[in-house]
Amino acid sequence: MLLTGSVGYGLLTFGMRKVIGQNSIRCVSSADVKNFFMPKVAPRTDSQSSLLTKKDVNHLYKIQFHNVKPEALEDYRNLCGEFIPQLSKNPDLPLECVGSWSSWYGEQDQVVHLWRYKDGFPSVRETNSFLGKEDWYKTMRKDRSKMLNSRSNELLYEFSFWNEVVPREGPNIYELRTYHLKPGTLLEWANNWARGIRARQQSNEAVGGFFSEIGPLSVVHHLWAYKDLQHRKDTRQSAWEKPGWDDVVYYTVPLIQQMSSKILTPLPHSPLQ
Repeated sequence: MLLTGSVGYGLLTFGMRKVIGQNSIRCVSSADVKNFFMPKVAPRTDSQSSLLTKKDVNHLYKIQFHNVKPEALEDYRNLCGEFIPQLSKNPDLPLECVGSWSSWYGEQDQVVHLWRYKDGFPSVRETNSFLGKEDWYKTMRKDRSKMLNSRSNELLYEFSFWNEVVPREGPNIYELRTYHLKPGTLLEWANNWARGIRARQQSNEAVGGFFSEIGPLSVVHHLWAYKDLQHRKDTRQSAWEKPGWDDVVYYTVPLIQQMSSKILTPLPHSPLQ
């Protein structure tokens, strides 16, 4: 196949590069052509959060990573099983636990919690004010601190094109895939995934998709559910047979600076089983 055209004094062709004086013949790969037709993102006229989040809800999510002392892991799980349902069922709190998991593959002795604030930032303020007055909560935090090596959290928004996170019956394993994107590429990422997620929702493995608002920025978390590791392998392989999935991967991989995967198993109290 030959592509020709005037570029300054040069010609555009496939298969060779040749420079003679001011005349240039440049090799053009299939990637060059594909990038030329790559979907573009229009200039932003509003904040990322307002462009990418669901319009009919004002949910805000918090993801917590607790690195537990190995010898305290069982006590920590028991503590969570006692106080997390107590928080979720409190009618005075606009907060609920979406899921709690232990890391199976990935960082060991780590527990991950995902919380939903039902009315965005006002719910964060209301929750902190309420819990700051509760003696049982202060005691729990003091006991918990003795079990931890470190902890971190992030506040997240939910992508508008991902399904709503709802409880599911088990048994399942969960995969948390985390992508650190190049700054300024979140809209481009979302532009491609808004089309590509359809290829991953048909088997009911898509649980939720989020991007960071406070904490490490330009971070995306995708949460998936599988019956087991073999089901994960088969499901991911079948995605390549669906039209358009190869384009999603092709266009989004260059946006990534770093990525990781954790395989998680739900704790007994988790609504996502």
